Amino acid sequence: MPTVFFITHPDVLIDPETPVLDWHLNERGIERMHATPAQPWLGGVKAVACSSERKARDGATILAEYLGLTTVIHAGIGENDRSATGYLPKPEFEAVVDAFFARPEESVRGWERAVDAQARIVSAVRDVLTTAPEGGVAVVSHGGVGALLLCHLCWIPIARAANQPPGNGGYYYEFDRATWSLRHDWRPIDP
Repeated sequence: MPTVFFITHPDVLIDPETPVLDWHLNERGIERMHATPAQPWLGGVKAVACSSERKARDGATILAEYLGLTTVIHAGIGENDRSATGYLPKPEFEAVVDAFFARPEESVRGWERAVDAQARIVSAVRDVLTTAPEGGVAVVSHGGVGALLLCHLCWIPIARAANQPPGNGGYYYEFDRATWSLRHDWRPIDP
């Protein structure tokens, strides 16, 4: 059964002076992505898609090159739109993320509403799967929309509890391409 691997980009070089959309993987994030293709769980991938954000493109390019594939960029796979605030220091960012998940019908501090981001990521992944060749698909994206997609897959209300484990990203989950049934929850991309 073909699988969809939803992968979050790992470790990012956070620079308050650079727009968030232009942040790229740091050295550790690059190393972690280079370790990912050797993992046995990634077998059978016939397509790699990612968001248009640099950090996701960086990770997807590493996977695609290893697999001999071309990366498909789909803007709908991007993280929830947080451009209203831009960079926020970690404690403030975490508080806004808490509110984003707790009040999914509201725009918290001008951020895209969680319900809208969820509808967008579900639609974008469906779109990618419609055009991808038969077989497994790797989608390299972001933790927030990954949690929203996971809530959809599990038929549960939007909740931060569905978010990837704390840390610097670099997690994945699998679901069946045909039935959209979850095969397993978040796991690290590297051993």
